[in-house]
Amino acid sequence: MGTYRTKRHFDRTREPEGSQRAGRPEGRPAEGRRSRAGPGETRGAPPEPHFVVQIHDASTLHFDFRLEVGGVLKSWSVPKGPSADPHDKRLAMPTEDHPLEYREFEGVIPEGEYGAGTVIVWDEGSYHPLAHKRKGRPRSFAESLEEGHVAFWLDGSKLHGGYALTRFRGGGDSGERESWLLVKENDDRAEHRGTPDARRARSVVSGRTLRQVAAEETGGPRKKG
Repeated sequence: MGTYRTKRHFDRTREPEGSQRAGRPEGRPAEGRRSRAGPGETRGAPPEPHFVVQIHDASTLHFDFRLEVGGVLKSWSVPKGPSADPHDKRLAMPTEDHPLEYREFEGVIPEGEYGAGTVIVWDEGSYHPLAHKRKGRPRSFAESLEEGHVAFWLDGSKLHGGYALTRFRGGGDSGERESWLLVKENDDRAEHRGTPDARRARSVVSGRTLRQVAAEETGGPRKKG
């Protein structure tokens, strides 16, 4: 979480600072957002971990895919966004861990700040890991992620079914930047369609588009330098 904090000035951006210890969130949610149980959660039952997909109109327009793991949001930048089509192999580039509160962030990051631009929550929900073994021994989700391959089931508003993240470049002591692939499993929730147009997509939190969020928070669409 240190990398996340050193890149941001929290007196200038509404992004959540997060707690000083992973797993103890203490930031503030986005304006108008109320806490609620995620899909698949019931009162009294241990909550399933969450995922979120945000559209970020920064220097380049992209999707941010985030999974709750070990008290933080493990994050990847996915230029073309997740796809429901198993034939689409989507490049996913790891970014710094984000605080759990970030799954509720929607708004405009000011000019001059890291990642300046508009953010909306395109999808959110819960997920559960799919079993993974190595040499006959069950692996935890965190261990599997460290080793470069995880499979999981998403229960979101837009994304459903099995997905996998696989590292195909970098990692370990290679010194090379990591590159991953995000791919839909060929299950009964697969669909032969790609990701909707990011500029026309609407937030599952507020129903707003990127343009509407920018207009409401800054008085007009953000002008890129």
